Amino acid sequence: MFTHRWWQGETLDLPVGKAVCIGRNYAEHARELNNPVPKQPLLFHKPATAFCELSDSLQLARPGLHFETELALLIGAPLNAQSVNPWSAVIGVTLALDLTDRDLQAELKQAGHPWERAKAFDGALPIGTWLPIEKMPANVADWSYRLDMNGALRQHGQVSQMLCAPAQLLELILVDFSLQPGDVVLTGTPAGVGVLSTGDDLLLRLDNTDWQQRCRLASPGS
Repeated sequence: MFTHRWWQGETLDLPVGKAVCIGRNYAEHARELNNPVPKQPLLFHKPATAFCELSDSLQLARPGLHFETELALLIGAPLNAQSVNPWSAVIGVTLALDLTDRDLQAELKQAGHPWERAKAFDGALPIGTWLPIEKMPANVADWSYRLDMNGALRQHGQVSQMLCAPAQLLELILVDFSLQPGDVVLTGTPAGVGVLSTGDDLLLRLDNTDWQQRCRLASPGS
C-alpha cells in the first residue's frame, strides 16, 4: 500500500488522495502525439489505487506501457475555489511516472470514450518520495527535471516551457475540483515519451537539488 514519505524516509501524516493530472501542458509533447495544442491544459484524475512507490525495482502493472515523466506537487492543506493563494498549500515536490496504455488510450479516444481504463488503472502512478518545497530553487520558473533511460537523456522538463505554470494550474483545477491534504497534482510531461521494457534502467532527477531516484523495471507479475 502506498504511503507518502519525505525523501529521507520519514512518513508523512497524510492520507493518500487523488491525483489531478494535466494533459498537454507542453506544446512539443502534444505535437509528438499528433494532438492539437490546447488553449488550456486538459484535466483528468487518477485514484488513490493508482499510486505505487517509485523505487529501485519497479514492477510494471501490465506490458507495453508508455512512460510520461512529470513534476508532481503534494497538497498539504484544503483548497477550494474560494482559497486565497493556493500555492501556499503545496508542501512537497517530486517526480512521478504517468504510465499510459497507449494502444488502449487510442482506441478509447477514437470511440469518444473517457481515458480512465488507459490512465487510471492500479499501479498507473509510480511516485517518488517528497522533497520539501523549501529545498527547491526559490524561483519556480527555474525548476527543471530530467529522465535518463538506459544511460541516455530521454526527457527534460522545464517549468518555463509549460503552457500553464504550476500556480496557474492550481487555480484552473480549483474552478471544478477541491483539493485535500494528501492529494497530488501532476503538471504535464515534456516531449520524449515512449514505451517501457523489462530491464530498462531509469534515473529521474530534480535539477539543482539532491533528489534523484533510480529504478530498474521488472516484468509484470514477477
